[in-house]
Amino acid sequence: MPVDELTTSAEALETTLDGLDALEVSTVPRTPFARRAWSATWPKLAALIIALAAWQAVVASGWKPDYALAGPGPVLKEFWKLLANGELFHATSLTMGRALRGYALAILVGTVVGLGIALVPVLRIAVGSLITGLQTMPSIAWFPLAILLFQGGEGAIFFVVVIGAAPSIANGIIAGVDQIPPLHLRVGRVLGAKRLGLVRHVIMPSALPGVIAGLKQGWAFAWRSLLAGELLVQVAGHRSIGVLLDTARTINDVIFLEAVMIAILIIGIVIDTLVFGAAERAVLRRRGLLASSR
Repeated sequence: MPVDELTTSAEALETTLDGLDALEVSTVPRTPFARRAWSATWPKLAALIIALAAWQAVVASGWKPDYALAGPGPVLKEFWKLLANGELFHATSLTMGRALRGYALAILVGTVVGLGIALVPVLRIAVGSLITGLQTMPSIAWFPLAILLFQGGEGAIFFVVVIGAAPSIANGIIAGVDQIPPLHLRVGRVLGAKRLGLVRHVIMPSALPGVIAGLKQGWAFAWRSLLAGELLVQVAGHRSIGVLLDTARTINDVIFLEAVMIAILIIGIVIDTLVFGAAERAVLRRRGLLASSR
């Protein structure tokens, strides 16, 4: 091939490659932080206002007397009072400590079990349906057994939190692994990845969306199991969120009860937004499924 034609072909190839690279570069200007923050905040504020208005409308309708259903005004006032005197902070710290310890163990157990079932066909046949069965069992059904095994106390609560969350995490991992394109696995093996290396560098990154979904669902099961446990199993000297709920029920203080329920709702929203929501957005952005300006 003549030199001139070779040079022309090289220049054409370079131009083509430059064009392909440009396709991967976002040309959308980055939105200012203030605008992004407002875009993410105003829908939540609008939903909050609508919820408060609906709550007040139900109370004003006289459907239930004030001692059975209090309005948002006195409840929010009680909520700020609990924050100011530190009682709510202390109870939340105790409950969250239990939740994080149980959830951490559930992640360990669920990851090991999920990977084992996903990667070993015999295990999938043997216990795959059992994991789903355990996931569908109500957490409250485990408490009689937990109380007998651990004679109440922290052990019973911890046991139910783990067994409530681990199956969801395992199923998330199984679903994530099942959705990995076979091409990814073949490329990993061609590049020399062996068992643990394949799991670490190919399987887990590819299964990450399913893993995060499983972790999110596992946290929901763990949180619900924990609060149910704190209502049923109360440890002396441990004034947790569950104890506050039971105390309010015992003394028939509906304002105090609803204030604690608002705290539980806020904790759930904060964790979903700052932890799981951030993780989901990071994965979507890394895969080019979310605009970089968001």
